[in-house]
This record gives sequence, structure tokens and C-alpha cells, in this order.
Amino acid sequence: MKKLILIIVLFGSLHLQSQNLKLKATVIDSIAVEADDYIGFDGFGNQFYTKNNVLFKKNNLKTFQYQNLPLGKITRVDILNPLKVLVFYESFNTIVLLDSQLSEIQKINLSENETPIMASAVGVSGQNKLWIYNSLDQQIGLYDINTNQYKDLGIPIKESFLYYQTDFNYFQWIDKQNQWQVCTIFGRIFSNGTIEKNTQVQLLDNDKLMYYKEGKLYVKNRTTAELHEIEKIEKSFIKFYYKDQILSIFTSKGITNYKIIIP
Repeated sequence: MKKLILIIVLFGSLHLQSQNLKLKATVIDSIAVEADDYIGFDGFGNQFYTKNNVLFKKNNLKTFQYQNLPLGKITRVDILNPLKVLVFYESFNTIVLLDSQLSEIQKINLSENETPIMASAVGVSGQNKLWIYNSLDQQIGLYDINTNQYKDLGIPIKESFLYYQTDFNYFQWIDKQNQWQVCTIFGRIFSNGTIEKNTQVQLLDNDKLMYYKEGKLYVKNRTTAELHEIEKIEKSFIKFYYKDQILSIFTSKGITNYKIIIP
């Protein structure tokens, strides 16, 4: 009986400790920008943001910009491949690919494709392919930008997305039930479990996510159940972005970059 009580106390203590774990962020620098939305930074340190429906790419030496007023409002920008930036205009069912200086490489009008496509989510994949969620058949697919061929993957997904994120190998999303779902390039779909309700989230890998809730920024490891609160950052911000141990916080005054190591 004493051993049982000791085990219960021990696990209770570990649970309390896991809820009080802290991660310290150290300021690297701050960048003054006027923006409506912050996209993030690429592997070369270029900052991407939009202002008045114009996409900007800014570094210490130059600022590039791209706009295409006839296509309406920018819906999404994907900077996974800094040499092939994706800009999605959902209202016109069109994707534009840009080079490193934000000059047009390719314009893809999905309405003209042989396979009927009405995209509501897009992203960069590997091997000259793009992720597309086709709302006509409610399936995720891959679009080849060289051949203009489109192929559905997996089974229909009827639950709409609260948030989605793509990389070369995965299309990941959070549905309205706060379920974290993943689709591979081979069409395999699996669940990473339920996440907490939040106001902003970024999926870091298949185990970790960063989210903003009630004025605090957290890192959660779904495998170990460890929850870390990030300290020493702006208390009020518009958006965050994390990559390569750098956390960027976007406020009305600009972008502040922090160094942070996630265990």
C-alpha cells in the first residue's frame, strides 16, 4: 500500500513539473516593418510579409516585392522553397510561382486543368509537385508543375480545416474537432491525436507543435506530454513563426527574432 501511494505521489509530482516547464528566449535582433500579415523567413534569413496585398521579401541589403492586382487578394504564401515561392489566389483558383527576386516563373490557372480542380488549400511538395486540397471531391492531391497532371491521394476528407501546413513529404491539418491529421505523399492518412484549442498554432514536426493560448506561447510534445511555456518574449503579438531555433514574433512595430532551443 505504501509503495502504491509513493508511485501515485511520484507521478503526480512529475505531472505538476511537466506543467511548469519553461523555455527561455534570447533576443537576437529587431526589424522595423509595416505589414498587414507576416509570412515568416526562409533559410537565407529573408523576411516575408504582405502589405496592401503586396508581397515583400526583405533582407539587410534589398527589398523585393510582387503584386498581381487582377488576381485579387493573396490567400496564402508558401516560402518552403526560397527559389520557388508560391502565392495562392483562391478567388481566382490560381497559383503563381516566383523566383528568388519575386519575379514570375509560372502561373497556374487550376480552372483550366483537364482534371476539375477547385483548390481551397495549397502548398509546396517535393519533386516539382504541389499539394492541393480539391474541394470538388474533398481529396488531397499532388499537382505536377512540369506536366500539369493532377492525382488524388487517399480518401475524401469531409471535415474542414481550422489550420493546415505542408512540407515536401506531408500535408498536415487541424480539423474542427481539433484532431491533428497527416497525409503522406503516398496517400497514407493517420492521426496524431487531439490538440488543445488555441488561437494560433505551428506544427514543428510529427511530435511537436507550438501554439498561442490565453496570452502565452507553448511548445507541446505529444509523445512525452511535456508542455513548455516560452518566457522572455512579447506578451502581445499578432503572429509567430519558428524555424531553425529562431522564433520570430510579429507585432504592430515590426519583427523581433529570438534564439530558442526546443528539447
